[in-house]
Amino acid sequence: MLNLKGEQVYLRALEPSDLDFLYKLENDTSVWEVSGTLKPYSKKVLQLYLDNAHRDIYEVKQLRLCISNHQDDCIGLIDLFDFDPKHRRAGIGIVIIEPEDRNKGVGAEALSLLCEYAFSTLDLHQLYANILEDNEASIHLFKKIGFEKIGIKKQWIRTSEGFKNEIMYQKINSDES
Repeated sequence: MLNLKGEQVYLRALEPSDLDFLYKLENDTSVWEVSGTLKPYSKKVLQLYLDNAHRDIYEVKQLRLCISNHQDDCIGLIDLFDFDPKHRRAGIGIVIIEPEDRNKGVGAEALSLLCEYAFSTLDLHQLYANILEDNEASIHLFKKIGFEKIGIKKQWIRTSEGFKNEIMYQKINSDES
């Protein structure tokens, strides 16, 4: 299997011990705007999610991995979602929970590791990301990894400030023959 370890971080499956981290992240209202969350999650609901996190991507159409530093601290999550094996594509999303862990290259490394896994192991043809137009950090990150802007969904996301445009980015597997 492909090595999901980089110089700063590695990607791993969710573990039962990640419950408190997941609870903190999923109930952080600052990320609700991009995650589509409308209400808090209980630890019971999140425990049920963790109990089923082992299920295969071909069955559940998604994969969520922890981004861990080499001290084994979970610092974020990275997801493949809307997995479509017929058309060989998936959406990709990432969150680094603590601001002090951002802008240090860990997001870029995690994103690169998951892209390589998606293209090499899952044999995907393309990945896409949906990013709010005012999320400059994410736009910079995805462009840095080779994602290209392919369109704008106008007034797509409703926020407390009104509707915002969402930009769609795409990366096509350049290693295909």
